[in-house]
Amino acid sequence: MPKNLLESSGNLYSNKTKATSGIRIAFGLLAFSVLVGILGFTILEKYSFLDAFYMTIITLSTVGFGEVRPLSGAGRIFTSFYIVGNIGIYAYAATAFSRYIIEGEIFKKRFIKSMEKRINALHDHVIVCGFGKYGYEICRHLEGQGQAFVVIERSEVEIEKAKLQFDDLLWLIGDATSDELLVTAGIERAKTIMAATGDDSENIFIVLTAKQLNKSIDVISRAVAKRSEKKMFLAGANHVIMPDQIGGFYMAVLVNKPDVVDFFSFIANETNTDIGFEEIHFADFSATMQGKMLKELNIRSYAGANVIGLRDAEGHYSANPGPNTILKAGESYIVIGNKSQITKLGECLGGLDGS
Repeated sequence: MPKNLLESSGNLYSNKTKATSGIRIAFGLLAFSVLVGILGFTILEKYSFLDAFYMTIITLSTVGFGEVRPLSGAGRIFTSFYIVGNIGIYAYAATAFSRYIIEGEIFKKRFIKSMEKRINALHDHVIVCGFGKYGYEICRHLEGQGQAFVVIERSEVEIEKAKLQFDDLLWLIGDATSDELLVTAGIERAKTIMAATGDDSENIFIVLTAKQLNKSIDVISRAVAKRSEKKMFLAGANHVIMPDQIGGFYMAVLVNKPDVVDFFSFIANETNTDIGFEEIHFADFSATMQGKMLKELNIRSYAGANVIGLRDAEGHYSANPGPNTILKAGESYIVIGNKSQITKLGECLGGLDGS
């Protein structure tokens, strides 16, 4: 079972550990003091357990009630030192309880427990490791797509910024290479993890850790240096993205093909357009459709969407596959259409019969 969210989250974990440890130590000291008092009065004064317990409590509480019976000299000396010793215990306990309440640990624990419960309820979500400018763009688009996600970030400052920018943000503070933190984020149930920090070494460790915990998870990693790309693939990344390389490519293409870049930028911005892409795998088609030609499926007339790309079982891509292309195992198809067309395609995908 994963540790709770506080125990998985950087400084929050540190603060919670200090405050909770103080409470535990205070209770432990009080319990030890009661035990010492009972033993002392039992041994020195030959009190029964009930009488010894009563004397211990009234001595600790300093309420001033009378003694069960007059104390002997040894009993008075023991009681004197017992009272002096308990002054320090009282002072420590008062400090620990005050700190626990002042730091809002009770309310913080309730909030964290609520968030932990929400994360535990997630399935097929995305884990975003690193929230900077790059992570913000990822989260913005995921939110626009209605995709559930959890953010892992080392910096409390960045998390505070993220909470201002996204409503009901699910977050963890700490090291994304930590097994326990990824388990807390629900990596066994997640469909994708994104290593989006600005440190290639950290991203590689995130990829390695993620694949160890969930071999089937889709791993997308950011790479700053070109030499890191191969290492990330070897570590288990399914996709490696180099933002600088993509940005440079787009800027160069703008010189001679500005309308092409503008078009793709337009359709990639979900907030300003109704156009979108969808990836359909061979297994998504019904058994009656598998093995047929694209023209027999009548996808365009059925949903209004168009198949614009094909990825074969070896990972090779073909643009604008012809109508005689046969659906084969291991292949996937890129479809373009507006949101209603994509939705209709998803609804009728398993029911298409080629008629």
